[in-house]
Amino acid sequence: MKALVIYEHGGVDKLCYDEIPEPPIRDSDVLVKVEACAMNHLDVWVRKGLPHLKIEYPHVLGSDIAGVVERTGRDVRGIEKGMRVLVSPGVTCGVCEHCLAGRDDLCRDYKILGENIPGGCAEYVAVPKENILPMPEGLTSEEGAAIPLVYLTAWHMVVVRGGIKPGETVLVHAAGSGVGSAAIQIAKLYHAIVIATAGTNKKVERAKTELGADHGINYKTHDFSKEIRAITGKRGVDLIIDHTGEVNWQGNIRSLTMGGRLVICGATSGHEGMTDLRHVFFRRLSILGSTMGSKADLREALKHVSTGRLKPVVSKVLGMSEAAEGHRLLEERDVFGKIVLIPD
Repeated sequence: MKALVIYEHGGVDKLCYDEIPEPPIRDSDVLVKVEACAMNHLDVWVRKGLPHLKIEYPHVLGSDIAGVVERTGRDVRGIEKGMRVLVSPGVTCGVCEHCLAGRDDLCRDYKILGENIPGGCAEYVAVPKENILPMPEGLTSEEGAAIPLVYLTAWHMVVVRGGIKPGETVLVHAAGSGVGSAAIQIAKLYHAIVIATAGTNKKVERAKTELGADHGINYKTHDFSKEIRAITGKRGVDLIIDHTGEVNWQGNIRSLTMGGRLVICGATSGHEGMTDLRHVFFRRLSILGSTMGSKADLREALKHVSTGRLKPVVSKVLGMSEAAEGHRLLEERDVFGKIVLIPD
């Protein structure tokens, strides 16, 4: 089969759309014919190389998969050839205490398709039956592929870790990113007042007109923490959703109201955030880490996709052989929503 692979870490020149063997399937696996696979910044990091990342070459990239069931293992029930499906991107052991308690995101064997194990930028991918989800009605495969990782991550951040309450004020950074665009919509499900940041006026406007944000801030031209004080009448926000890390850290702390919560799932700008601890204990702030989420979280999000209340945002569709262009766009942050790759 054809697949987007790397044989070593490095620049975009290390991306190869190459012929590799079709993946074998175990008795409990499902073989999916891939129709679309969305990109994430994770693809860029894996291509460049991550500390302690151990993979087998050739390594197939891609975590967000939409397709059609091609074949099933003999122990699989209720999943039939020809079904349109999405793939939950987190693969776990299924038998530890966390998996059995429905908190499979805490499994010590947690792996992400396209990162630790072969992903979905290929003609076929084999995944455990537990990772198969029905495609919501009315979506194209490209739209479906724009859902799994970012809506799973954003739902877990906003709802589970952030504990959002109706009417709260929520700051969402990087509105044009996959997680940011999903988090804005999820916060609006809870009738929150949403303030979104982005790096261009065009993205700020799209966050308001297309995603429902109530206020927008261009973080390149304005100090977002000062803007927050003006918008909220010096009160601050109840909840912050962030994956930028270091560049916004001190501004985030300043922007929280008494008892506010900061949920962070990444550190794309750097991983060392300086914190005046007096703000944390005096103002009773909560700083909460979040990575991915449980399969149940994604199922909850998909219920709202099925009703049309959450909508995937597709920025651009490219052939898998054009993946280098997708990597360039992601690194230059020249996207609003998701870049989706399709087999050539």
